Amino acid sequence: MPFIDVTMIEGRTPAQKDAFIKAMTEAAVTTLGAPRETVRVVLREVPGEHWAVGGVPKKPLVPG
Repeated sequence: MPFIDVTMIEGRTPAQKDAFIKAMTEAAVTTLGAPRETVRVVLREVPGEHWAVGGVPKKPLVPG
């Protein structure tokens, strides 16, 4: 039973998340031969101020 756990910055539309879940499921079915009904996908959305790249938050904590 593949379990796909994805963490990403919040802000995508429900349609984008739905398409992503379907694509991740299809990837597991195609590449691993997993039965579709056994594939689990979890999306974890993180606020931009909690996500940093190179020490810089994607959304500043204090405007300015």
